[in-house]
Amino acid sequence: MSDSAELVKRLLKGDRRAAAKLITLVENDNNGQSAKIMHLLHPHTKKAYIVGVTGAPGSGKSTLTDRLTHELRTKEKTVGVIAVDPTSPFTGGALLGDRIRMKESCTDKGVFIRSMGTRGSLGGLSRATNNAIRILDAFGKDFILVETVGAGQSEVDIVNSAYTSIVILVPGMGDDIQAIKAGILEIGDIFVVNKADRDGADRTVMELEMMLELNPKKNVWRPPIIKTIASRGEGVEELLSCIEKHRSYLESNNLLEKRQDCRNESELMDVLSYRINKYLLDDLKQSGSYTDLLKKICEQKIDIYTAADEILKILWKKS
Repeated sequence: MSDSAELVKRLLKGDRRAAAKLITLVENDNNGQSAKIMHLLHPHTKKAYIVGVTGAPGSGKSTLTDRLTHELRTKEKTVGVIAVDPTSPFTGGALLGDRIRMKESCTDKGVFIRSMGTRGSLGGLSRATNNAIRILDAFGKDFILVETVGAGQSEVDIVNSAYTSIVILVPGMGDDIQAIKAGILEIGDIFVVNKADRDGADRTVMELEMMLELNPKKNVWRPPIIKTIASRGEGVEELLSCIEKHRSYLESNNLLEKRQDCRNESELMDVLSYRINKYLLDDLKQSGSYTDLLKKICEQKIDIYTAADEILKILWKKS
């Protein structure tokens, strides 16, 4: 039995170390191990409910995630937390330590917390995030909370991974509503105005209400706006209630399955894109064409677009 198969076997029996090692393997993806692991785990997934938590840096995502985890544990639900952080330029690992900030949850045996670096991926998530979600799903977690990197206005990939997306805003940051106009409005199933004890919280709620009224994609589900003070746990119980209501809405309208289909399609396109790019680049580098064209660009003999056209011609001839 291979190492990955043995780890999967241990994972299904509830081994936390196996879960940690499997996530490390899919992050590094040496020798195509991710594909083997996902193949073995596939029959044991599609059980967990996935919640995305996104917002600008400093909005309190980690604190709110910690409090939300605690609230779920009081209801005897097991929780997996994937916190996607900026990548260290030296080690490739997560630059920030969410397990340090999530003090209440990190010692709970019913909670599994993992920090992951983006490793250059845009959109607020790591490329390996979806694989990590499936690992924690197979691990038996009832809820999986995915906290994005918090890029400000670009962390929209979460909508393809989560069934319920929470967008956190903070009064007084200046760019709250601008972030919404830039596309965050469309991905939010629930909006949270955190640090609501600050001046301007009611104004932020009012501006959100106005923006939601102008949303051309309005449907039966109107995203609620919850005021919280995560540091004190205020408003978290109401937030969890809204998550459960949104889940019921999706299930009763046969929309949860559609979101699962969208998630599968997004993952498929991501894997295809990565594999095609890798295959084509490896082939070009082996033939020497890539190096020759790059040299010509550096020598000012051709421009980048002409080089790209040449690469496409080479590939079309081979196909």
